[in-house]
Amino acid sequence: MEININCDLGEKSKHHSTKHDPDLLGIVNSANIACGYHAGDEETMNNTILISKKNSVSIGAHPSFNDPENFGRKRINLNEKEIIKLIIDQYEILQKIAEKHNEKVTHIKPHGALNNMACEDINLAITLAKAINEINRDLIYLVPTGSKMEVAAKKLNMKIACEIFADRNYEDDGNLVSRSKPNALITDPEEAKKHVLSMVKNQALNCFSGKKIPCKIDSVCIHGDNQSSLSTAKSIRDNLIENNLQLKSLNKLKKFN
Repeated sequence: MEININCDLGEKSKHHSTKHDPDLLGIVNSANIACGYHAGDEETMNNTILISKKNSVSIGAHPSFNDPENFGRKRINLNEKEIIKLIIDQYEILQKIAEKHNEKVTHIKPHGALNNMACEDINLAITLAKAINEINRDLIYLVPTGSKMEVAAKKLNMKIACEIFADRNYEDDGNLVSRSKPNALITDPEEAKKHVLSMVKNQALNCFSGKKIPCKIDSVCIHGDNQSSLSTAKSIRDNLIENNLQLKSLNKLKKFN
């Protein structure tokens, strides 16, 4: 069985350091790179792409609301045209830098509030899907499993990779527990690795209440901005390999080849 590990990287800002990024890029298979709107800049994009290339890590754009002050985690209401421009502009920023290194952006994963809002709002989800289709139909769309984003992507017959979050708890409706709640994060690497292996093996979400929701899982996301990111990533990777899972970059998964 194949599985991918992805991580949000290049997120240098007043909220977050990128000091663990080089080590994380030696563990994960795919990188979601901040494009400068919530975090990061040309230097961090350039460095993250270079290290990704060295480690055979596939690269993806991690577009956000243009809101570095709040790390892209504040909900902002934009119209369809503004949303489409937001996605295309950030993809193009990263793709231009990737081309300098003979690399290319092979997936897109929205960040923060933009992602959370699209998980709940089918109209926004369809707008995001349209924007990505407009860029390139060969792009892989990395979406939270069971979300409105997955529904919208299926409507447009896109290349979809469905992800779970290694370090987050789930509500009974399949959405993430809000970061405003004390039980939102899983910070113990041992707990995280068991959480992930159970979900991947059973192809089901583990909700905080104990409920299981059957779903498709292609990828496991480890957030690069948590204190325990590095130890969690190592623990999860090693545990998946020990349990006979094949780790692959998103663009190397059989379903896309």
